[in-house]
Amino acid sequence: MYNYLLINATSYEIRIALVEHGNLVEFYQERPMGKGIVSNIYQGRVVRVLPGMQAAFVDLGLERTGFLYVDDVRTNKRHYEDSISNNGCQSCCDKTPEAVQEDIAAQASIADLLTEGQEVMVQICKEPLGTKGARLTCNITLPCRNLVYMPMTDHIGISRKVENDEDRQRLRQEIENLRPQDAGFIVRTVAENASREDLEADMEFLLHLWGEIKDRASKASVPSMVYEDLDITQRAVRDLFTSDIQRVIVDDRATYERVCNFVETFVPQLRDRVSHYENEIPLLDAYGVEIEIGRALEKKVWLRSGGYIIIETTEALTVVDVNTGRYVGRKDLEETIFKTNMEAAKEIAYQLRLRNIGGIIIIDFIDMEQESHREEVFNALQEAVKKDKSRSNILKVSEFGLVQMTRKRDRENLSQMMCEVCMYCGGDGLLKSRRSICYEIFRKISNDNYKMPGNSVTIRVHPSVADMMLKDETLNTENLEKELQKRFIIVADNDMYLEKYEIIWEKP
Repeated sequence: MYNYLLINATSYEIRIALVEHGNLVEFYQERPMGKGIVSNIYQGRVVRVLPGMQAAFVDLGLERTGFLYVDDVRTNKRHYEDSISNNGCQSCCDKTPEAVQEDIAAQASIADLLTEGQEVMVQICKEPLGTKGARLTCNITLPCRNLVYMPMTDHIGISRKVENDEDRQRLRQEIENLRPQDAGFIVRTVAENASREDLEADMEFLLHLWGEIKDRASKASVPSMVYEDLDITQRAVRDLFTSDIQRVIVDDRATYERVCNFVETFVPQLRDRVSHYENEIPLLDAYGVEIEIGRALEKKVWLRSGGYIIIETTEALTVVDVNTGRYVGRKDLEETIFKTNMEAAKEIAYQLRLRNIGGIIIIDFIDMEQESHREEVFNALQEAVKKDKSRSNILKVSEFGLVQMTRKRDRENLSQMMCEVCMYCGGDGLLKSRRSICYEIFRKISNDNYKMPGNSVTIRVHPSVADMMLKDETLNTENLEKELQKRFIIVADNDMYLEKYEIIWEKP
């Protein structure tokens, strides 16, 4: 089956779906009110330095200050030279400048690098998440189709996914010959078969762009934005439209023309793969994406065998629980558990990528007695995450069937992007039982009775709570009426939330 990049664009929302072999694997969404700011560059001002946290807060002119950790503060050449003169150069003469710089960064305190009121150029590397401000870095990177420019270093890197040694050597040599002095570049995966002319064109574009950014920064007020990254549509085409994608389909005419212009500039050889969708059936409905998005917001995910996984996300980590469900197997219990875990490993990797779940992830596989089975499940999970562009680190399966892993998190996950906390339960996901609410009302009336005159009290509650008080709790209700010498008037109110109630005492 073909791989598609689907772009659904309207005036109020842009949605992008990457479909591989008929399955939705990545989903992006951007709305004008919540436009992403990752990769934007700002001229900011340090407002607070925290040596105890080895970090600083930087005012960017946004709603919240950004967070700049000491490892993300660039150690400039002057600081490097000062450190050598201060330390006598005895321990670092035989080291490369990069190694010395790493040593300095490891030893330096944030208070030695930044002061309050100092102006700094920073780039956003992580979106604000929850109550946290954006994560910042002074190590600016500018991506293009084939290359990523790193103006603060002179390092040459090759994507790890370019596995052929000859290609790696050729690309490294090409960059070494083309680049200016002290300019760092990373060769992206899509550049594996790029020509010298392609690399040179990208390099010229990036060097010109960096010159413009520096010029704007020198004239800009502080704080202010000096560079805004491409919009979500252009970023998707730049990063996702590779030779493996057979078709880019756009359902909006204006967006289609912009995509065509972008493709003709950077990858003209793929221009004939871009098409305009004009069918009456909505684009994402036609390719089954809408249904998949709905499923990706559910906690329970069924496996083909009849087992299922439960995905629970908290602020700090995500927990995935594997269960056999309806699957009873054919031979023995250990074989049933093993097959369920093997299937779950592939599905978990798929769900983490689709939902863009990052941070710390704990997977509770069903306990396996055989060490060989634990090893196979671990290998299956490692193999499955290779398709994911986000960097992951996975530890071995423990004797209890637990796997600890991390996945790079740089933007909101799918549920954060599309959902909001329930105004009813406040995100707890649980409500008090009807019986607990009944007894809470009884206690409230008993505690306040001595100071309330009158012979009756009206209780306005949710219909299901009223039903509980008048049926299952009839005896307790009548006993309390006798004890307090009050008549209870129970009123079912459809506008009441389940946990809400109102007690109205009779006026004298």
